[in-house]
Amino acid sequence: MNLAKQTIRLYQNAYTGLSPATWWLSLVLLINRSGTMVIPFMTVYLTQHLHFSIAQAGLVMACFGCGAIVGALLGGWLSDKIGFYQVQFWSLFSNGLLFLLLGQMRTFEQICICVFVMSSVGDAFRPANSIAVAAYSAPENRTRSYALNRLAVNLGWSVGPAVGGILASFSYQLLFWVDGFTCMAAAVLMRIFLPPVPAPAKAEKAKVMKEDKVWKDAIYLWFLLFATVNAICLFQFSSIVPLYFKDVMHMEEWQIGLNMSINGILIALVEMIMVYRLEGTRPNLVFIARGAVMVCISYLLLSILPPFWAVAGLFMVVITFGEMFCLPFMNSFWIARSKDHNRGQYAALYTISYSLANIVSPTTGAFVVQHLGFKPWWVLTALGCVLSGAGFWWLQKKLATHKAAAPASSLAQ
Repeated sequence: MNLAKQTIRLYQNAYTGLSPATWWLSLVLLINRSGTMVIPFMTVYLTQHLHFSIAQAGLVMACFGCGAIVGALLGGWLSDKIGFYQVQFWSLFSNGLLFLLLGQMRTFEQICICVFVMSSVGDAFRPANSIAVAAYSAPENRTRSYALNRLAVNLGWSVGPAVGGILASFSYQLLFWVDGFTCMAAAVLMRIFLPPVPAPAKAEKAKVMKEDKVWKDAIYLWFLLFATVNAICLFQFSSIVPLYFKDVMHMEEWQIGLNMSINGILIALVEMIMVYRLEGTRPNLVFIARGAVMVCISYLLLSILPPFWAVAGLFMVVITFGEMFCLPFMNSFWIARSKDHNRGQYAALYTISYSLANIVSPTTGAFVVQHLGFKPWWVLTALGCVLSGAGFWWLQKKLATHKAAAPASSLAQ
């Protein structure tokens, strides 16, 4: 009984003190991501139903990543010009329309162009959303506000692929319609319940031009490099891993969806509590390095163990814990290094690093799998995780050395 009370109190403490706007923003994301059904099944849809090669499917996903880079730059620039509120609304609503259009495309060229445009529009949301979380939260609970956002995203992820797998068993066209309408519904909900925030004042924009350029932060640029390598490895589970489940483990779409939903369920149950208990106990980069090692272990499981369904579940559990150590503390790291007047710059570059990973991850994975097979690729991916983990650990040592030689206020953790 005491254990139950302590657990309840722990959850209450983790979620207490966040602003109403932060909760509404997370609800918007929850609705939007609950409809995330197309992207998790894109490679399966392209290869199984449109009969594209694995390499072609990888190129389509690369177009998605290229569009994401354009979207990140566009979203950051427009947020400074017209404000993050308008960028979020029009990105969500337009992306919904583009999902409906994508479902009607059939040729390789049509799908590449449509995916690129859709990703450009959709990913403009991400830097604007990062700025929105900072605007709607207080400094003392900003990290938890970002964690709540991630919780909403991943809770939606636990619903979207599971429902999407069931719908795909009947018709893949249903995925495009549901994904599109949930994007538009999220945009309408945001317009109704979230207070609008004006664009940045001209004085603030001028201030950004004169000082605190993100390009001068060498520590952050190294961090982005290692984060990109880590993301290339991590993103295999949303592009090549579903194909492995289908082709090698012979899982049906609904089984793939349910297995992938383990990721969102675990994050929803554990991540906020983990952040609440661990935040501040060690440097962020230490937790990130540990997460990279756990992601490494997950891919080694796929390379060593036989292709049974139980292995698929074990893989998802291990990689999810690796993700929970990596991504929340990555957010904490870049937020701490940024300031109010240059947070958009930091958010844009962080978004772009993941967009680059979205290009390299499926194309490289598809190429290696087509020529060497799945298991050699899992070994290479595990080695990439080791490289990123070692990089984060080196970066933490470098920061510690700098802090020992400079005033504590001059460096952010």
